[in-house]
Amino acid sequence: MIRLLVLLTSFAVLTACARDDLSLPPEPLGDFRLGFNVVVAPHPQQGPFSREATPEEWIASVEQAVAERFSRFEGDKFYHIAVSVDGFVLAQPGLPLIYTPKSVLAIGVTFYEDATQTKLNEEPIQLTIFEACCNVPLIGSGLSKSREEQLEALSFNAARAIERTMLENGAWFGGTDEVLADDATIVTGNVLVDNPDAILPEQTLEDDAPLTN
Repeated sequence: MIRLLVLLTSFAVLTACARDDLSLPPEPLGDFRLGFNVVVAPHPQQGPFSREATPEEWIASVEQAVAERFSRFEGDKFYHIAVSVDGFVLAQPGLPLIYTPKSVLAIGVTFYEDATQTKLNEEPIQLTIFEACCNVPLIGSGLSKSREEQLEALSFNAARAIERTMLENGAWFGGTDEVLADDATIVTGNVLVDNPDAILPEQTLEDDAPLTN
């Protein structure tokens, strides 16, 4: 029990650290200023081991996360961000230290330049976001967070993923392309479609875990 409480406390501390970047000045992103913030969720796929969430909940949550992150930029030109919520898993509780379902969010994102009314990427950029940017192994968020907290955490990390994509393609926004270190919580593509095994619950047999037939 003490071991579990220590891990849960560590989880809370690390999750709080993940949010500090919004209190800091954003990295320069050319002449970007947020125009329209459009989020749609026409038919999001609900993956295995997931709690329920409605399209309306995803739209509201992702819109808020995008607005909070990108309203900080004060460039000279407007650009629009369009996001499609394509799939999700809000992990169910599982068993601590043994069975830990993963929470993920799959999105597609398209950028538009307002002045020319053109797409900056012809096809939506597909991203899968794992919750959250700081995590503690072997503790599933189904145990440590409510459904609403999971949804908000994934939306927060989705906005981070969008910002990283923009930094990597900075020339689209009048800046320069950056090479960023890998982030294990953000991968290209829709994992729910491309690699469903990646979202299966991790299972760890502890030395003191009861054995069952």
